[in-house]
Amino acid sequence: MSRIGNKPIVIPEGVEVKANGMEILVKGSKGELTTKVADERIKFEIKSESLVFSRSSEDKEVKSLHGLYRSLVSNNIVGVSEGYKKTLSLVGVGHRVALKGNDL
Repeated sequence: MSRIGNKPIVIPEGVEVKANGMEILVKGSKGELTTKVADERIKFEIKSESLVFSRSSEDKEVKSLHGLYRSLVSNNIVGVSEGYKKTLSLVGVGHRVALKGNDL
């Protein structure tokens, strides 16, 4: 997990990231999301076009939290800029399935 936490998050154009104490507010075209960093051993710094997380110690718990908070905020940024989608694919349905137009 520590390698994930070390990667900086690139803030895309049209997304605004603000820090309010230990909360990170992310605003974009699809809405706004907030993540609260509940552990004071995890620090973050908002630079001009990126967000960088750091940790205060090398404990196993702190390393895992470091990667967790980085992933949560990264997912928030994707959610407010691109949105989420789910794609399903049906493989091997066979010839016994009755098709009516686009419905199974």
